[in-house]
Amino acid sequence: MAKKFNKHHGGWVITASFVLAALFTVLPLPEWLEAYRPEWVALVVIYWVIALPDRIGLLTAWIVGFFVDVLEGSLLGLNALSLALVAYLALSLYQRMRMFTAIQQSSTILILVGIHQLMSFWVLTANSQNTAPNLIFMISALSSAIIWPFIFFGLRYIRRTFNVV
Repeated sequence: MAKKFNKHHGGWVITASFVLAALFTVLPLPEWLEAYRPEWVALVVIYWVIALPDRIGLLTAWIVGFFVDVLEGSLLGLNALSLALVAYLALSLYQRMRMFTAIQQSSTILILVGIHQLMSFWVLTANSQNTAPNLIFMISALSSAIIWPFIFFGLRYIRRTFNVV
């Protein structure tokens, strides 16, 4: 007898990864370490867009971005807009990124997270809410690129363990 294929199998795993990434985003850090905080939510969005482009896309990134906006108390729609842009770019690159080595993926992540950071910087500057006097906030794009292989292989292991399709 054929096994029934459930298209939405493992949705709770995806949701739990987004919640965990959001919690890591607001986890208190010492002030000197704050600039080095990776963009956890952007990394998880990029992973799921690459892994499951037919399930995770712009709408998911937009909803997760609104959740992060509310969680951080930032300008409503700021993270939603920048995460949707990152998801769009990741969707356009997902077939190539699957073929890249870990170092090539990390360099692409550096660019994608950098775009996410710059988009947030520009919107906050346009609304006179920017507090960064320089581009030191871009260091988080570098830390995100450095930890990307661990995020990628960790989430891939979890996706395969729980058979998320």
